[in-house]
Amino acid sequence: MSETPRPFPSSIAVRRGLPRPAAGGVLAALGVALWAAAAVPAPLVSGPADPDFGQDGTGPVQQVAVFGTDDRAPLPGERALLGRSIGLLYEGKTHSVCTAFCVGDDMIASAGHCLFRTEGERPLRLKGVEFRLEPRGERAMSARIAGSEHNGEAQHVAAGSLTLRVRPPIDAAQDWALIRLATPICKGRALPISRAPADALTVLSAAKRIYQVSYHRDFGTWELAYGAPCTVRRSFAGADWTAISKDFADAGHVVLHTCDTGGASSGSPLLIDGAEGPEVVGINVGTYLQSKVLTQHGEVVHRYKSEAVANTAVSAGAFRPTLEVLAHADILARRADIVALQHLLAAEGFYGGTADGIYGPLLNAAVRAFERSEGRRETGLATGVLLKRLAQRDAARRVAPKPPAIETGSVGSHTLSRDKAKLPQQ
Repeated sequence: MSETPRPFPSSIAVRRGLPRPAAGGVLAALGVALWAAAAVPAPLVSGPADPDFGQDGTGPVQQVAVFGTDDRAPLPGERALLGRSIGLLYEGKTHSVCTAFCVGDDMIASAGHCLFRTEGERPLRLKGVEFRLEPRGERAMSARIAGSEHNGEAQHVAAGSLTLRVRPPIDAAQDWALIRLATPICKGRALPISRAPADALTVLSAAKRIYQVSYHRDFGTWELAYGAPCTVRRSFAGADWTAISKDFADAGHVVLHTCDTGGASSGSPLLIDGAEGPEVVGINVGTYLQSKVLTQHGEVVHRYKSEAVANTAVSAGAFRPTLEVLAHADILARRADIVALQHLLAAEGFYGGTADGIYGPLLNAAVRAFERSEGRRETGLATGVLLKRLAQRDAARRVAPKPPAIETGSVGSHTLSRDKAKLPQQ
């Protein structure tokens, strides 16, 4: 357990150069990166006002994730205990900041892009990622990802996707990450995960039961903000769910909402009050935009301004089963075990990398592919149970009896010559 001095990073990383889409939707991630298109006069997506942003010729900053009036408010006194469960996930080298929350004694949840960015982008250096809790009136606590002391932190992260697609089909439903911490600073602070299905959230929204608690770069001095009530709908003005759903790879776990968000709010929980207190119904991950263009003879001649339709969250049902697996997983810690896992997956035809004892994207993909071949839920986790299962398969393959050889007598041979073959006489 360690304490990190104030202040938190004063800026959020900015990524430039992403082309604007020809049509359809775009998922704009908030928190880790603010995306701006270099070839257009105004940013495709821009974040809250920041004194360090806009001084390099990128143009004015426009907030896109506040719908209507800004209803964010300081965390009220009756919700103060949520400050013991919701904290900041950040990496100091890149100044990347997101919100995360406790889901176990030593486990937290956040948005997947907060760690792995998006397809084509360089992921964060997991060794430098830290989670910080700063409850009101209590001592701040922080912890790094488990395994950081021996470069094994990647083994303690389960994510829906390591290469998130932000253009249709958008991977929003896979934009979640579950992280095991090196120290149990969340002990007694875990937020329960609701079992309410995604399609039930519209009903809960109509009853004004859904709210959000998050950090925002432009709100206060890194203090939690409370947003309520949040509207959850399927269809919005000018954007029908029938059309919207086609933009997402797994629309069933996508939650479109109008909780007001700002930079660093990615990874924050959407909540309801259950019988035992606050329950998580989803994770906020970004903003869904629709962009239209005018074409002539197949060429784009005019680009219209992209419009924010709604903010986007992942429903709890998308990550709850993996959380239950990670909570009891015996993660491989020895390099020799990782080497053995690589050899065994290679023998099964799933791993094509070197047996170097390093858990990286190739090994993660191989584990997922093997789990998929077995009809199991994909986790990508390198566990003792997986290693044992593969070893048993390997042993069975080695001792499998060979089929008996069958001896036959001479049966002669003949040769056909197609060009000289004659039809039988009638």
